[in-house]
Amino acid sequence: MTTANEVLDGASHPGSGMLMGRLSLLMFLQFFVWGASAATLGLVMQTVGIGNLIANAFSVGPIASIAGSFLLGMTATRYLSPKALMVILHLAGGAVLLALPALLTPETGGTFVWVLLGYMILYMPTVGLANTIALKSFGERTDRFPFVRVFGTFGWIVAGLIIGWLGLSASPEIFRVAAVASIALGIYSLTLPKVEPDAPRGEGLVRQVLCVEAFSLLGQRSFLIFVVCATLISIPLAMYYAYASAYIGAAGIANVGGTMAIGQMSEVAFMFSMPWLYRRFGVKPLLLVGMAAWALRYALFAIGDGGDALWAIYLGVALHGVCYDFFFVAGAIYTGTIAMPKGVNAQAQGMLTLFTYGVGMLLGSQIGGLLYAQLPAAPTIADWQQMWWYPAIAAVVITVLFQLLFRDDSKTGATT
Repeated sequence: MTTANEVLDGASHPGSGMLMGRLSLLMFLQFFVWGASAATLGLVMQTVGIGNLIANAFSVGPIASIAGSFLLGMTATRYLSPKALMVILHLAGGAVLLALPALLTPETGGTFVWVLLGYMILYMPTVGLANTIALKSFGERTDRFPFVRVFGTFGWIVAGLIIGWLGLSASPEIFRVAAVASIALGIYSLTLPKVEPDAPRGEGLVRQVLCVEAFSLLGQRSFLIFVVCATLISIPLAMYYAYASAYIGAAGIANVGGTMAIGQMSEVAFMFSMPWLYRRFGVKPLLLVGMAAWALRYALFAIGDGGDALWAIYLGVALHGVCYDFFFVAGAIYTGTIAMPKGVNAQAQGMLTLFTYGVGMLLGSQIGGLLYAQLPAAPTIADWQQMWWYPAIAAVVITVLFQLLFRDDSKTGATT
């Protein structure tokens, strides 16, 4: 008689449609949790009277991406399987999420930020763990990964649509929605394919954690310029994540969560075309288009309002697919081409994440906080328009610097 474990093991064959379904659900829930808790957080904080803490709240993610990845994602995985860590981290994270709504008050705003930091240290490593489980389950069939990863984007979209449909875009209850999904994912993780922890490398734990081999890649001028520009462009990126929801609410759009989800919908449209576009045009044109799209997005926000120019807001949100895929997805592919010959792809991707989602977005959150502090307590759409010109101009400057300084030498005979 076939046991349930045998059925699951059979479903873990790299070519199995059931495995694709199981991993797709993993990605869906993984990013549903993040989308539900983060997409409209800036609007929620402004609504409850702690808008002055938005910068700090959106700084905890970058800090957690550094600390959490080092402390858990790169060390704990030597002793616990990715599956076991997913169960522990998501169940613990769900419990923390349930406690957050009560802390969203002017009196406990500071405590809220610290508890949110604790939650993000639990959550951020699970993004890499989910990728690890999927990639190791596929074995040599890593070409299937994009078809599974796209369900993460669907999860973020559905989270935004549900938050908007329930009328919770400005409510602390977004964290309860995320908590339910996190606990469900923790339980579901018990059924995930079993993959082994990474085998210890001969170079030593400290060298792995510090990504010594990956940092040596910065000796290549083109890659150094790319990393510097990627870090700089992440500064205005952080302002979008932190303040776009509050801005959209000020424009009079009721369904903020659903509106923000438009960006992820456009991301899906470009994601599958990225490998072909990369082969067809090379890295530099794609990166330039992505950076220019950031400048255009913020310019659109600077002219958008709740009246005749409302279209500019929707178009600015819809540009997310170009902004994100053309720069960050293409950048990850480029990083792989640089790192693969030296066999440090995983470390190089981790280093890129450290600079972009870590250093760049941390700086962006704090700089955005300084700009937000110049706005009135209840900013009007005109106040927001003035603020968006700063990241728009910054993105233009970064794009020009990249065009002048970067040369794609990842392929023989590459030209600028």
